[in-house]
Amino acid sequence: MSEYHTPVLLKESVSALAIQPGGVYVDATFGGGGHSRAILEQLSAKGRLIAIDQDSDALANVPQDKRLIPVRSNFRFVHNWIRYHGFEEVDGILADLGVSSHQFDTEERGFSFRFDSELDMRMSDAAAKSAKEVVNSYSEESLAKILGEYGEVANSRFAAKLICEARSARPIMTTAELNAALDKATPAFGQHKYLAKVYQALRIEVNDEMTALERFMPMAVKSLAEGGILAVITYHSLEDRIVKNAIRDAIRDGYLEKVTSKPILPAESEIEGNTRARSAKLRVAKRTAMGYR
Repeated sequence: MSEYHTPVLLKESVSALAIQPGGVYVDATFGGGGHSRAILEQLSAKGRLIAIDQDSDALANVPQDKRLIPVRSNFRFVHNWIRYHGFEEVDGILADLGVSSHQFDTEERGFSFRFDSELDMRMSDAAAKSAKEVVNSYSEESLAKILGEYGEVANSRFAAKLICEARSARPIMTTAELNAALDKATPAFGQHKYLAKVYQALRIEVNDEMTALERFMPMAVKSLAEGGILAVITYHSLEDRIVKNAIRDAIRDGYLEKVTSKPILPAESEIEGNTRARSAKLRVAKRTAMGYR
């Protein structure tokens, strides 16, 4: 598990769930399974954990445990799968929105600018659209919008122009070819940070991540029993804004109440041991008695 992915805010997020040994819980983004294993440690034989992930590589790590129910799917369908497996409601839902270390570090997945590999970036190999399709078929205007909104790339219009110029000569098929196309837009200092923003933007578009999160949040709230906990770990401002606003709206409408007034951040010691934790934020809320099922 540690080789596949190091879980972020592990103790804080599992503690926030206030696990009841006989309760029913959902790990909506199984990944390397670190959070799921920590939850299972606190469940009795009667407890159940639904583990969801759209990546077949992730589900290959599912432990053989009768209390765990693996589901290969996008987490936006969390409510459907809870009902499908016979539960009316659950006692807690945890979602860690980060890309796993395995996905970043597996060269052929095409998530990282560090490798010369095919442009892919699909979280699920069943998805039809890859980064190649986005880079080679989207209009210059659409590319500029994606880079600006999803990656907060400062010179997004110039970057989009360079991509379109490069692909007019021949299709951009690999990460190395994309990096070369962006050479004139990439600053002399901060190259890694710049390319990370570009790749983040493309990954979000390929996997429709913002739409998935927008659909997940109300379905997660709907799935919780009274007193049930929703805990979500975000890694960049776009997704954190969606989570923050969804919780705010559910609190306003009477479906949730605050557990913490501010997001929980990783300790410096965790960041030192895992730099991918540096931007993480954990937001936690509790389901009220009000229902809308």
